[in-house]
Amino acid sequence: MLTFIPSPIGNLLDITFRTLEVLKDTQIIFCEDTRVTKRLLNLLQERFGVKFSSFEFISFHEHNQYKRLEEFGHKLKEQNCVYMSDAGMPGISDPGAVLAKYCQENGIDYDFLPGASAAPLVYAASGFEEGKFYFYGFLPPKGKERSSELTKILSSGLDTVIYEAPHRIVKLIEQICQIDESRELFVAKELTKKHQKFYRLKAKEMLEKLKTDSAKGEWALVVKGEKAKDFRIGLNELLEIEMPPKSKAKIMAKLTGKNVKECYKEIIGK
Repeated sequence: MLTFIPSPIGNLLDITFRTLEVLKDTQIIFCEDTRVTKRLLNLLQERFGVKFSSFEFISFHEHNQYKRLEEFGHKLKEQNCVYMSDAGMPGISDPGAVLAKYCQENGIDYDFLPGASAAPLVYAASGFEEGKFYFYGFLPPKGKERSSELTKILSSGLDTVIYEAPHRIVKLIEQICQIDESRELFVAKELTKKHQKFYRLKAKEMLEKLKTDSAKGEWALVVKGEKAKDFRIGLNELLEIEMPPKSKAKIMAKLTGKNVKECYKEIIGK
């Protein structure tokens, strides 16, 4: 039996009573980083006065997940196992999905406990009234693929949740400004933690705000969706984005209604 357990995304009090009860009967813990999980379990024992048995810890992350399944997959049937991500809901932006699929394919009983997740939390806090959103997660770290994906997000018409690393948050807002500096954004820093902060501003204003704030901490961002017919990007702004001329031409054609070949000629002629 395998139980997927969400970890607090910041505040230790967000752990559930049900999680503590499951951990009392657990024999094996699969986790992204054994050091992070051991530290969390020690804090839980100290804070809530619970006592856990000795666990067998098995690291399970994107670089070793398939090897680990070959080595220890049989234990999921034989013993009481749990999987814990470093923070938040297993299976969202972490290897938990691979484990769930493995259980389905091999007839292994599994369960998911409810718990903290940054994506619905940041969207609920945004105050955006659409009531539905697209969860993207982390953008590619750099290059043409990052620029291309960000352009798609801004032209999708959907409110979109993005996660970003501290050292790239200001750069992300700069890239959004290059495409649409008036786009409304909601940014949350250090969700559920002592120094949690919320900002809801236009992209240009957000950039100035974050330049004066420390970038340390975990960041989640919601890009306000705008209908495609209302979305505008100038040729100069598009030319500043790092991507092949053909890709730019396709994007410009969708945004302007022009022929792709016509847009391509216009771009390479500049």
